[in-house]
Amino acid sequence: MGARLRRPPVWLSSIYLKTLRGFRVPILGWGLGLGTLMAIVLVAVPTVLGTPAARAAVVALGPSFAWFADPIKLDTPGGYATWKYGLTILIVAIWPILAQSATLRGEEDRGSMDVLLSLPRTRVRVALEKVAAMWTALLAMGLLIGLLTFAGGAKITAGPSFGASILFGLNIALISGVFGAISLLVSQFTLERRTAAGVTAGLLLVFIVLDMVHRVVPNVLWLSQLSPIYYFNLSKPLIAGYSANPGAMLFLAALTVILTGAAIWLFPRRDIGGVIAGPGFLRLPRRAPRPQGPVLQGNWSLRSVYTRSLAMAALPTFWWTLAIAGFAGWMVVVVKQTEAQLRAILQGSSAMRGIFNVGGTDASILSALFVFLPVMLMAFAVTQANRWSADEGDGRLEVLLSTPQSRLRVILGRFAALGTATVIICVVTLAVAAIALAATGISLDGGNLAAATLSMIPLGLLVAAIGYLFSGWLTAAVDTGLLSFVLVIWFFISFIGPSLNWPEAVQRLSAFYYYGSPLLHGLPVFDTIVVIAVGVIALALASARFVRKDIGV
Repeated sequence: MGARLRRPPVWLSSIYLKTLRGFRVPILGWGLGLGTLMAIVLVAVPTVLGTPAARAAVVALGPSFAWFADPIKLDTPGGYATWKYGLTILIVAIWPILAQSATLRGEEDRGSMDVLLSLPRTRVRVALEKVAAMWTALLAMGLLIGLLTFAGGAKITAGPSFGASILFGLNIALISGVFGAISLLVSQFTLERRTAAGVTAGLLLVFIVLDMVHRVVPNVLWLSQLSPIYYFNLSKPLIAGYSANPGAMLFLAALTVILTGAAIWLFPRRDIGGVIAGPGFLRLPRRAPRPQGPVLQGNWSLRSVYTRSLAMAALPTFWWTLAIAGFAGWMVVVVKQTEAQLRAILQGSSAMRGIFNVGGTDASILSALFVFLPVMLMAFAVTQANRWSADEGDGRLEVLLSTPQSRLRVILGRFAALGTATVIICVVTLAVAAIALAATGISLDGGNLAAATLSMIPLGLLVAAIGYLFSGWLTAAVDTGLLSFVLVIWFFISFIGPSLNWPEAVQRLSAFYYYGSPLLHGLPVFDTIVVIAVGVIALALASARFVRKDIGV
């Protein structure tokens, strides 16, 4: 008697469940990680604001940092946590941006979309099931964040209620859904998912800056209202008596549905592997076809792994350079706008200088703000590490390795191209910051400015090397989720640790610790050498693993 056919496991019984199964690590990693961190923040607030002087100093400084977030009830746990940490948690949007860009376009890149569509399922159903899995994952993530936030608030007086904590997590899920939907829609117009992810990540940074504009420049509220971040910030459920804004949350949900619906509507109207043609006035005039042989032979980007990788990274590098350099210039403008008030408050309050670890000079204030620049550069490195891992999973490296190229040469060539892109971003950021400083009349030490921008390079390459190392054992989705989570942990250790007087040994676990304050004290030579050494070790281990492993395993 023949063996009975086994039914597939329940997780593989539908596209929805199989896709959701692939999100299990990001759900737990981001949900538990960010939820735990918010709980730690809430528990720590009474310590940070333990004296009347500290509370008064925070309340006094709040209006000067209004460009960053609305200063509401800063002397309460919910108000302080929302003001200082609420916006930084938006780093969670990196994951849905990467995941949604791969939801359809990634399947097409791998060739698995053809297999899916050979089943008795329409294109619309395939897209709907995949999108439903993403929404379920984001809601589960938001629920975990909300539950752990409530657990932390329950340990202090005047902590957020259960309902407020759940709404906080839901608001994070909604704004993440918006940027995931943007990434899904953009992927209908791009040939590669990495381009869609890069464009959407750039839009995230642009929208963050747009939301800040109305708090710095008067009478431009309409400009900030073009940003989804503006509506995310309208809800502040952790602040007692303020709660969430139902209209803003409904708007985010509606925007997610509209953008996702547009992407799903476009998907059946293009060829698999093709793109939606843009409006006629945006199309470049067609040129007469040229023979392909000479073009391929003479194209500079095909001369080596390095040049080809550099050409592939050109567009994402452009968008990230625009965002990071633009943010650096914007920070200079913000400090110039508020320097008088900030200096008066900081010079008159030793408690405030201790809480924010800054002095009363332009350099010290800018140094506190420039900490966001390495975060952005390291986020760029995460996307590029995802590209390396995805290329292996999609079978692209098999074609490349069929040519007379050694594996070591391939991985080092790819990493060298990433290093070049990183250097370009930092050099342009240095130039933009210098121009902004000259235009605003702020005087800073040129060597320290160069150290503050160029010393980000080792940090970005460290993250990329760790991502390459993870890819030796993990799939692209898990690799990106784990690497993003490591970045978040590092950021919160360095951002929260000093306020809580955490031991230096704990703070040394974060790569940001080794960045230091170069705008004030110049290049930290020893710490930079440590970062470079760890990055070299990670890259060496990644190379050794790649040389010996089976491709795709």
